[in-house]
Amino acid sequence: MKRGSFRDLKIWRKGLELLKKIYQLTKKFPSEEKYALKDQIDRSAISIIALIAEAHGRFHYADKVRVLYQARGECEETQSHLSVAFELKYITKDEFEKLDKEYEGLGVGINAYINSLKKGKTQ
Repeated sequence: MKRGSFRDLKIWRKGLELLKKIYQLTKKFPSEEKYALKDQIDRSAISIIALIAEAHGRFHYADKVRVLYQARGECEETQSHLSVAFELKYITKDEFEKLDKEYEGLGVGINAYINSLKKGKTQ
């Protein structure tokens, strides 16, 4: 049975969509932030989809879940960076609220995937 690609996962596709928004947003950050906040937010956002892909490639469910916990942590790290960007007035309130809500939703999706993997293990 073919197991599909990580690209087929809804959470991976949503993470990629959000990553593109983050990259567009951080292009506007001041140049002095290039190796500071901009770099941190870009890296945490890309780590989310990288970890989802890595989890997909893991064989044992416990490995998958462990890596997905890391992806969920990166999701919250990205939200923290967005909070800092908002407080520093690098992004608008509207940009912050929309992206924060979308990352919250991505975290819920990651949790749902974790729970489905755990259920599959107990059956």
